[in-house]
Amino acid sequence: MFGRKMVVDMITRSSENDNDRRAFLRTAGVAGLGVVGSAALLGSGTTTAAAASPISDGAVLNFALNLEYLEAEFYSHAVFGHGLAAGMTGGTGQLGGVTGGHAVPFNSRKLKQYATEIAGDELSHVQFLRSALGSARVSRPQIDLQASFTAAAMAAGLIKPGQTFDPFASDDNFLLGAFIFEDVGVTAYKGAAPLITNKTYLEAAAGILAVEAYHAGIVRTSLYDKGLTVQAGKISIARDSLDGTTDLDQELTRSGGMANLVPTDANGVAFSRSTSQVLNIVYLTPKKVSKGGFFPAGVNGTINQSGANG
Repeated sequence: MFGRKMVVDMITRSSENDNDRRAFLRTAGVAGLGVVGSAALLGSGTTTAAAASPISDGAVLNFALNLEYLEAEFYSHAVFGHGLAAGMTGGTGQLGGVTGGHAVPFNSRKLKQYATEIAGDELSHVQFLRSALGSARVSRPQIDLQASFTAAAMAAGLIKPGQTFDPFASDDNFLLGAFIFEDVGVTAYKGAAPLITNKTYLEAAAGILAVEAYHAGIVRTSLYDKGLTVQAGKISIARDSLDGTTDLDQELTRSGGMANLVPTDANGVAFSRSTSQVLNIVYLTPKKVSKGGFFPAGVNGTINQSGANG
């Protein structure tokens, strides 16, 4: 699956600390990560100047893995009616369960095909990041696919107090639920890119970002075609209220009702979110916290705290 160069590159920045890196090397030969003997690699003395960096590449990739767990659980439940297999959930940190989620009774055959393809991509992202991180990978944290969506819909004004929002109940609900994640995933990967020092990992992250952008384009276009621009706009405004005072998020239409399917700045460049801003959104709070919303017990790994935006 991985060649010699990629294995060596992974060694230098694959884990959260030196102990994890050494464990990664010891298991490389049996983990399908290449044909290079782990004993030879252990003796190579490979080091990097970035090893003392406050935020390691492993920490950044584990942050991304938490988000991929969330997306994979959402799409897997929507399409297949179940979540990740047990073999795809273990690792360091507290392993959590998943609340809520069920198969969507899709009316649109086209939308179900879209969802199935996206589900496959998200499962592949989880598998790839887990393989790349080796023994340093974090466990799937506790995930809420039930009360969190109701709270998000309430904050966006999609439902009234006392009502609930089930993103798995219909085609429209599914698209609105997916919209909460997809734009955030794109901005999260772009924001994290400057934190990654290893070029192999950076290339992989760029590849995942591109896929997430394709997904976001599918979701934004589908919402626009179905006339759900007002509802999606409310979600966009709610996200902006969580991640700070800067107006980052963009709705599906511009002034005058023109389509805005690709959210960019004046230079045609997608915007970024910091890790703390991303956590503000998935924790569903503008406050500085370490848990809440879609992750009731927080995410696993060293990057786990949102920012103070309110």
